[in-house]
Amino acid sequence: MYEDILLPFDGSDGAAEALHHAAEMAHWADATIHVLFVADTTRDSVTVVETQVVDALVLEGEDIVEEAERTLNTLGVDYESDVVQGNPAPTIVEYAERYDHDLIVMPTRGREGVSRYLVGSVTEKIVRLSSVPVLTARMQPDEQLVFPYENILIPTDGSAGAAHAAEHGLSLAAALGATVHVLSVVDDTSLGLDVRSTISERESEQAATDAVDDLVSEAETRGLSNSVRHVKHGAPNEVILDTIESNDIHAVVLGTTGRRGSDRILLGNVAEKTVRSAPVPVITVGRGE
Repeated sequence: MYEDILLPFDGSDGAAEALHHAAEMAHWADATIHVLFVADTTRDSVTVVETQVVDALVLEGEDIVEEAERTLNTLGVDYESDVVQGNPAPTIVEYAERYDHDLIVMPTRGREGVSRYLVGSVTEKIVRLSSVPVLTARMQPDEQLVFPYENILIPTDGSAGAAHAAEHGLSLAAALGATVHVLSVVDDTSLGLDVRSTISERESEQAATDAVDDLVSEAETRGLSNSVRHVKHGAPNEVILDTIESNDIHAVVLGTTGRRGSDRILLGNVAEKTVRSAPVPVITVGRGE
């Protein structure tokens, strides 16, 4: 499923938790973890040390990467590492694409303090820009990352973007032997009380039911017989969070683009809200070019 996992690493508590989660995935998939530190060129970090002009962030990055290497060596995971200079978000995305990584793993928040990669929503920029799937993990003191995933939630709105993300989610579920929870949300928060709204809601519910049925059928063709259907009404992000909590979901896989119009559930802002708020890992899958 995964052979090369890219781990942008800055030494923060959240990054350390993401490292251990990535290591568990690497053990399972027999994958190599590529530890990357990006010395942020948008910050003034050039200094003089013993008459030599150096980038202080590069020097710091080398120490931080060595720390990650020691941990991965202790965990028995194959790894490579690199320290590069650049604007973090586009640099990480370009690096992942250039070296054909299968997955980018990043925290969305550290347990204590703020990760340098989270300043200015770097993680969310990567989610928007990347054609490589991105696993984000929101680290809170009372939360633990679970692997292997036993219950995987795949939201869908029947769009091409959602279908593309679902392929990734179904492949992951099949590889793990996980139960798939397929969710489609009828966003009725903006509907009025007139007849046209009633008709629109019925049409939206039918479209949601069809989207779920199509994805469950695809899951069954892949040998995933334990699929669970969910068609719910409400604000998409709130419904996703409620479904996570009420079904012991361990990971969410969703697209970063979806339908346009009143029935959309996966367009940018919903994916980004889920990344920010979900208490479990979220794997976002863009469509690329």
